[in-house]
Amino acid sequence: MCNIDERIAQWEKMTAEAPDGMSWFSLANAYRDAERDSEAAAAYENAIQLDPTMSRAYQLLGQTLIKLDRNHEAGPILTEGYSIAAKRGDVMPQKAIGELLKKLDLPVPEVEVEKPKVEITGDQVLDKLTGIPGNKMPDPPMRGKIGQYIYANYSQETWRNWIAQGTKVINELRLDFSREDHQRVYDQHMMEYLGFTMEDVEAFEPQA
Repeated sequence: MCNIDERIAQWEKMTAEAPDGMSWFSLANAYRDAERDSEAAAAYENAIQLDPTMSRAYQLLGQTLIKLDRNHEAGPILTEGYSIAAKRGDVMPQKAIGELLKKLDLPVPEVEVEKPKVEITGDQVLDKLTGIPGNKMPDPPMRGKIGQYIYANYSQETWRNWIAQGTKVINELRLDFSREDHQRVYDQHMMEYLGFTMEDVEAFEPQA
């Protein structure tokens, strides 16, 4: 796998050529791993500007701002991120943001979550990423519990969008799927894009 400087250079190239929320989020993570926290914070802000529903970006931006002793900026970001995570059903970011707000002695918002008004048919799934119903995939897209989790929570349309984004990741990071460490990198980017963690997967109980 490429070193951190190469990884940063590759994601800087992606944000210049095809800027979107996910590419800026990935660049921010790379800056964060390199302990370039000021640049990480700016990149997370760009990710949120391009994709205001990315609750994980709010969480990590808040954490980074706290590390930079910019608590006065972290508070409003975390408060907004908590509401977004709650409305989207992003359990892990919501929990993490709530803990950060408590550490800052700030109130945790009470969020009223509306149930979807659109009726979901047997051929649809309420997409966790978009918050609206979409076509259900014919089968889990991969083996194991991760595949079952994706199948139960994401639509075919969202999965196709990830395949397009995943192709960028493969090409830019020069991933070789014969290597397990490269497979893990791909899986991590996939989870970041779709907005779930291994904790979500482990807590998931597939329906019989």
